[in-house]
Amino acid sequence: MRIVFLGDIVGRPGRAAIKTKLPLLREKLRPSAVIANVENAAGGIGTTRETLREILGAGVDIATGGNHTWRNQEFYTALDENRRVIRPANVHPASPGHGHVIHELPDGARIAVINLLGRSFMDPCDCPFRAVDAILETIPAEVTLRFVDFHAEATSEKRAMGHYLDGRASALVGTHTHAQTADAAIFPKGMAYITDLGMCGAERESVLGMEPGGIVRRFLTGLPARFKPATGEGLLNGLLAEFDPASGRALDIAILRERAPRVVDPASGGAASP
Repeated sequence: MRIVFLGDIVGRPGRAAIKTKLPLLREKLRPSAVIANVENAAGGIGTTRETLREILGAGVDIATGGNHTWRNQEFYTALDENRRVIRPANVHPASPGHGHVIHELPDGARIAVINLLGRSFMDPCDCPFRAVDAILETIPAEVTLRFVDFHAEATSEKRAMGHYLDGRASALVGTHTHAQTADAAIFPKGMAYITDLGMCGAERESVLGMEPGGIVRRFLTGLPARFKPATGEGLLNGLLAEFDPASGRALDIAILRERAPRVVDPASGGAASP
């Protein structure tokens, strides 16, 4: 079974990359499911009901979140009502949405997808290690394919979680830092791992998907600055992994990195070029 994992979808360039490249990738790679992080899909921070519909309509099966999941209050109802979108599990239980899902594929197979937040250099949240233990205890034994999106800042925390879950999860993919790491591997007990998938967005002409100017000024002056989503050439970053459904172990992995159309700022009067 093949699964595609896509990094944080950032703003219009990220959504454009998904809409143009994902249908082609689905046709070429024939994955059983596509899992993508959507916490920055709307304007570079947060998600809306409309951007979620756009992304699911383009071929994403399960959407995961992160620390910006609750940015837009109008998205709260989608978190409660749509089982194809999940938010980090290790937050207050009164938070809208749910932290994991067991998703049935068209062929009848079931996969479990879990979303977690890291605690190092992040907003306060509950322990992700204890949270994932509690969730794994509830997943039926016959659901052998178990995927974790760990939305965290620190590489050490992500790798620690990887070794903690090796043999109990099929894959742990990191999100949040928007920069694809070069450490994709299959761990000793068969778990696919990458510290960060990277992002789907305007990577080359941005700082982590945002226009460089405001961020550079923030570093130079230390003063608050308004960040604006970047435009320009899009990139789709992620991971393709193949699994044995009987054991849940990873068999093979490959980095995904696809160029997507250029997106131009509407204020400039331009149009997206092919």
